[in-house]
Amino acid sequence: MDLDRVRQQAEQVHGGLQSVFAGQAELLDQLVGTFFCGGHALLEGVPGVGKTLIAKALARLLGLEFRRVQFTPDLMPSDILGTETFQLATQSFQLRKGPIFTTVLLADEINRTPPKTQAALLEVMEERTVSLGNETHRLSPLFTVFATQNPVEYEGTYPLPEAQIDRFLTKLLVKYPTAEEDLQILEQYNHGRDLHRVALDELKPVTTAEDVLGCRERIRQIKATPDVLRYISQIVRSTREHPDVQLGASPRAAIHLFLLSQSMAGINAREFVTPDDVKAAAPAVLRHRLLLTAEAQVSARTPDQVAAEVLERIEVPR
Repeated sequence: MDLDRVRQQAEQVHGGLQSVFAGQAELLDQLVGTFFCGGHALLEGVPGVGKTLIAKALARLLGLEFRRVQFTPDLMPSDILGTETFQLATQSFQLRKGPIFTTVLLADEINRTPPKTQAALLEVMEERTVSLGNETHRLSPLFTVFATQNPVEYEGTYPLPEAQIDRFLTKLLVKYPTAEEDLQILEQYNHGRDLHRVALDELKPVTTAEDVLGCRERIRQIKATPDVLRYISQIVRSTREHPDVQLGASPRAAIHLFLLSQSMAGINAREFVTPDDVKAAAPAVLRHRLLLTAEAQVSARTPDQVAAEVLERIEVPR
């Protein structure tokens, strides 16, 4: 598959998302880029801004199976993974598959479930396999987790541990729409179009699983010059040395930054990763990996501000 085909596929998916989700083109680019490089995404935003709608629409446009799990305090690992039950009639164990056996999984309000259940996703997200009993079951290579969380309501929640949050390639902020975008949404409903229903019934797949795998394979062939690789390394290392950061970005963060930069280059049909690709990818890759000091948190500093300062200080390669 050539890069023009990759760009065409990305544009078709992006256009389909825009038909049900108003505005925030940068968010949609990062979401498509995350999927095309094989990563998982954490979607953060207040209730009602369309986090579920985006994931549902993306799965529909890609022609992939989609399941949603509402995470609650009483959710158990077996409720997600499934279990083996003994059948008296056959005197054997039978696998009852959980909702994890899908291609696109929406983990809704993931921080509302206890750490034991959150941890059940770790192996699946990293290895794309599910271990039940003595058997290991392999999932689709396109298996992707989109998890959502509310940034303002913390009562009764369980913050994701660093080991799990680091598995998400990106954290994407779903913001309030602008005044014009609010009107666009209301116009849709004024004409009798329920956007959630549209995402399920009217959106048609614009690609196939085989084509998406082809896009991923082509994107992995995109190279970066030694100067750009050094630029990525300097960004990640600088987060560890920033005075407002208690825990900086890990080597996995550097890999994820490179992968998303590759993807951003690919969906724009570029053969090489540019510094602009890296700068576009950096906030989404870094914001959930920077643990700020207590003093910085009291001063209302944010990981995005720290990431912006790091990008400003490092010389951009020519």
